[in-house]
Order: sequence, then C-alpha cells, then structure tokens
Amino acid sequence: MMTFDLLQETKDAKRIGITGHIKPDGDCIGSCLALLHYLELCYPDKECEVFLEDPGRSFKDIPLRDRINTDYPEREPFDVFIVCDTNKERTGAALKYFEKAKKTINIDHHVSNSNGTGDVNHVVAGMSSCAEVLYDLMDNTKIDAVMAELIYMAIAHDTGVFRFSNTTPDTMRKAGSLLEFGFDFPKLLDETYYVKTFLQSRFQAQIVLESKRYFNGQVIVGTADKRMMDLFGAGKDDTDGAVGELRNTEGVECAIFIYERTPGSFKASLRASSDKVNVARIAEKFGGGGHVRAAGCEYEGAMEDMIYMLLTEAAAQLGT
Repeated sequence: MMTFDLLQETKDAKRIGITGHIKPDGDCIGSCLALLHYLELCYPDKECEVFLEDPGRSFKDIPLRDRINTDYPEREPFDVFIVCDTNKERTGAALKYFEKAKKTINIDHHVSNSNGTGDVNHVVAGMSSCAEVLYDLMDNTKIDAVMAELIYMAIAHDTGVFRFSNTTPDTMRKAGSLLEFGFDFPKLLDETYYVKTFLQSRFQAQIVLESKRYFNGQVIVGTADKRMMDLFGAGKDDTDGAVGELRNTEGVECAIFIYERTPGSFKASLRASSDKVNVARIAEKFGGGGHVRAAGCEYEGAMEDMIYMLLTEAAAQLGT
C-alpha cells in the first residue's frame, strides 16, 4: 500500500467536506465527526463540514452531534471532499459534493471497496472499522477526549463491542489507549448501542417470534413488512439490532432480517456466525456489500422473491 498522509493531502485546502454512507451507523458517524474535529484542531483556519443523514435518537447526545448537516444545500465546490466508511455510490445526497470537488479522498475498511472511489484512496480492507483506520492516520499526540470518545464509539459499534472476529489485539490496544481519556464509556455504549425503547423491544420480539429457520436451522430469516411496521408504529431506528437478535439463535450460521421501507422497497441486513458463510458475497449479488460477517443490501420487488434469492445464495455457500 502506498503511503497516505492525511494532513499532507488536505494541507492546501481551504474548504473540506466530509461524508459517510446512507443510513449512517456508529462507525460512520463517529469516524466522520472524529475526522472533522482532528482536521479543525490541526488546521484551525480551514472551513470543515460534515454531511450525513439524520443519525437517529440513539446518537442524540454524542460529542459534536450538532455539527452534522442533515440538509444538503448547494455549496461552492469543496477543495477536498472526503468519503469515510463507504464508496462514493452510497453517499446519497452528498454525492453531488463529491462529484464537484476539486479533489476527492476515500477512506474505508470494507473489502467490497478495496480499490476506493476517490482521486486519492486509503482503504485498509478487513480492518475492524473506518475509525481504526483513521486512528492509524492521526498524530496520536493530537487526540483529545472528544476525539477519543468518538473513535472508541465507532470501533465498538463495528466490532459488536469487541465481540466480532474483526477485533484484533491491536484493536484492543487502541481502544484501551482511548479509555485513558476518561470519558464515560458505559454510558456511551448503553445510549448508542444497547438501550432500546419499549416499542423497539416489543417490535423485535415479534420479529423473532415470527422468524423462520431453514437448512436444519443454519439460516434464520426475520421480516417486517409495511403492515407490521405500521401496526407497531415502528421506524428505521426500531429495526436497529434486529438481525443481531436473530443471529444469537443457537445453531444459526447466517441471519437475515428484511424490512419494508416503502411499498415494494426492502432493506436486508445479513450476519454470519462463522466463516461458513460470507455475507458480503451474498450482499454484493444485490448491489450491496459490507464485511464477511456483516453486510447489507436493498431490493425492489416482492419480499418473497428477495427471501428466495438470499436463501439460494446462502444455501450455495453452506452446500445444502
């Protein structure tokens, strides 16, 4: 990999824009805000902005939450525009800033984006999180408590709070160094990762109750169509964590959760319990992507067709 110097790549810019992927998760949100704070500390004279879709209620109290622009107004072209934790195709409304920018940078860790999509790319495929990639790019003497909390949150989210196989000894050492800053990490993880509303708990219990297992229990599928979403008054935030509840089922190698966003438009989250199934490979067949054990994709059509096609791909990998 060619040497990538974050400060060198941004030193001549007066205006820097930052974004991540649509439906931003903890890694995406934490990475974008940590990068914003780092660049502003290193270059106080530069104008830096973050553009993301609304992160949702779980992240309402995180540091720098008020710096996230959820509108995408017309802007003069940025001198540098940075995409974190995804490729340019999944930046949604922020794509227009990317396409008009004088220089684009892509920082990521997804295997499905190994080559990057910017003028300059730094992708460490397979690393635990985009935040861990950023940590390695930063002058660690400049990391402060705000940055530490955001990076820690981001790494924790993409490692399932250090339970997933993408967690390495190096990841743990970095997380430990961030805890030295003394932020309230139990509260941070409770609020952004663990705590659910009563509605969310009831909704996800129903998803598990109505789920179905296939291939001798190796694959489990849970769904929430528009009728069910409306019945519970559930929104996108209430689906967070549902696929994890399914994956926790004994004997399951692959968990699939599908919900209907609008009539005929579906979002699937996939999780693998071991190396028997590469869910990124499944998601890529539908234009999605992600990691070996955590991925997602979208589909337009009938839910039954999506279930059938996902099961077919999973069965091929399981040899059933």
